[in-house]
Amino acid sequence: MDTDPPPIPVAPVAAPADDAGYEYVDVDDDPPPYRPRRARRPPPLTTVVRVMLAVMAVGFIAVFVVAAWLRPYGADGEPLTMATHTQLGMEACNMVVLTGKPCPACGMTTSFALLIHGDVRASLRANWVGTVLALFWLALIPWALVSVFRGRLWGFRNGELFVAVAVGGIVALMVGRWAVIMLT
Repeated sequence: MDTDPPPIPVAPVAAPADDAGYEYVDVDDDPPPYRPRRARRPPPLTTVVRVMLAVMAVGFIAVFVVAAWLRPYGADGEPLTMATHTQLGMEACNMVVLTGKPCPACGMTTSFALLIHGDVRASLRANWVGTVLALFWLALIPWALVSVFRGRLWGFRNGELFVAVAVGGIVALMVGRWAVIMLT
């Protein structure tokens, strides 16, 4: 059976210009009207990511329960500025023991405990980056739980970028604070 191949589509030829030099244009060739792109929804979360977000929220809650249990005040009732972690059976910070200067994380546990006890000013004095981190973690608890139940990240499309910026920002604040302490 001999069949002819299908015809090849050819673009329409423009109408010739009239005597005045004008070209006839078919109005049906106009482009479609502009339609703004709708924001795409974030992709659905896998079961593993949903479980990890739930574990993260429970872990943050546990940190705040422990912070509420700690006593961040000295025997005289004055707020401590560091070493509250020793109430958990941990050793004193080696950097403080060896150099007399605090490490970038010194005062974080004390800062968390003071914030949970409602002493914001003393929390900021102990380690202001710890106060920022504690508030960030407090905000992440409902965010993580909402994301788990929605099945999508709430408010963010790219979870990896969010984590990278958050961790990088906190580390930069810690190192910056520590550099100021070391230089003074």
